[in-house]
Amino acid sequence: MLEEVIIIGSGPAGHTAAIYLGRAERKPLMFEGFMAGGIAAGGQLTTTSEIENYPGFENGITGNKLMEQMREQSLKNSVRIVTETVTAADFSKHPFEFTLDGGEKIEAKSVIVATGATAKKLDIPGSKEYWQKGISACAVCDGALPIFRNKTLAVVGGGDTAMEEAEHLSKFASEVVIIHRRDKFRASQILQDRIKSNPKIKIMWNSIPVELKGSKFLESVTLQNTLTNEKTELGISGFFYAIGHNPNTEFLGGQLKLDEQGFIVTQPGSTKTNIEGVFAAGDVQSPRYRQAIIAAGSGCLAALECEEYLAVQHLL
Repeated sequence: MLEEVIIIGSGPAGHTAAIYLGRAERKPLMFEGFMAGGIAAGGQLTTTSEIENYPGFENGITGNKLMEQMREQSLKNSVRIVTETVTAADFSKHPFEFTLDGGEKIEAKSVIVATGATAKKLDIPGSKEYWQKGISACAVCDGALPIFRNKTLAVVGGGDTAMEEAEHLSKFASEVVIIHRRDKFRASQILQDRIKSNPKIKIMWNSIPVELKGSKFLESVTLQNTLTNEKTELGISGFFYAIGHNPNTEFLGGQLKLDEQGFIVTQPGSTKTNIEGVFAAGDVQSPRYRQAIIAAGSGCLAALECEEYLAVQHLL
């Protein structure tokens, strides 16, 4: 069966696009994925406990609950949702052809790629046990939570993201410790200068985390000096990954234009990719801010541009 539009991904970008296209009576088909990128349907937000900065929820909402509500809203707007993962795409012909993890083939006139990006994490003892119990991959999302306020927090990384995360956390923490494996940062100089002049931020050079410990919640990190191998214990209440994200674009087979990090390149101010009829929304094409509200906005834009594409091309 030929579809007018399919949506690949089920985070805020995917569901916002689905809701708009459903209301436009385009009967969108969403592939929400089954543990795609190691994340459950609903995307990266399902790994976030409390969300307090998404408009409309004065008392906050959990990531899982927010995504459940978006999914229900999509269903009420005639969106068909399939819990399968798209494993391959063929944009060399039109209609486009997509392969599902079960081997089935689907054709579509247009597609919105909203597969997001997965935070890079460290595979060290304690990293799984204390995930969301003191460990996070988003300081802007979680840094203001009560469990982190007026506590010692650690950020691991040395790029722009690590600098920005540390500076943000310094607004709430009593102390922020940046853990970096080298003796200099790769971040832009202006960000480095701001970090080094912030009295609440301390830098642990030539250090790597080797173990995370605690009881019910995270309480400390064991650091190893990369030059001497000496180990030290640092008491912390929060540990934030700032070592980058992996965009979930492998299934595209290099057919879309990507930047040097692997994120989909779209036209400025647009969700249009280098292939007509293919749109990209959310974290998969926006690596910097990684905020749900921004992803939702780009999902809206993708839906409007996709609707315009279908109308102009008379592919009805």
